[in-house]
Amino acid sequence: MKITLNQDPSFPETEVIINCPQADEDILHLVAMLRVHQKKLVGVLNGERHLLDTKDILYIDTADKRTFLYTAEAAYECALRLYELEEALKGMDFLRAGRSAIVNFRRMKSIRPELGGRMLVTMDNGERLYVSRQYAVELKEKLRDVERSILT
Repeated sequence: MKITLNQDPSFPETEVIINCPQADEDILHLVAMLRVHQKKLVGVLNGERHLLDTKDILYIDTADKRTFLYTAEAAYECALRLYELEEALKGMDFLRAGRSAIVNFRRMKSIRPELGGRMLVTMDNGERLYVSRQYAVELKEKLRDVERSILT
């Protein structure tokens, strides 16, 4: 793969162009990662609406029929339901962790197997979350994909 970076102050904005014979899985993943940096979610904190970059979201959780977006700094309430957020974040590095949670794979620091097939995930801010047995399979597959990509 050939990578070229052209810097010129006369460019009005940043533009990413990928020229390839065919968009394989690696190229599609690269495009998805670039889109993560553009995607924003709206969260409410102290009555104010905030635009949050998806890359800053550690995890998403629901409690008492309300949805929250957790960053390293705060917890923001979100008007969208968990299934709507899951759909909006599809193709990015967000994984379902349980019936009421979605985690940002890129913000995970460590993963440890627990009894009963669950996984304990430590986020990069030190917070710990459990991934249920049902969703641990998807997490393990994502880890295998990362390991495979390093070997190629």
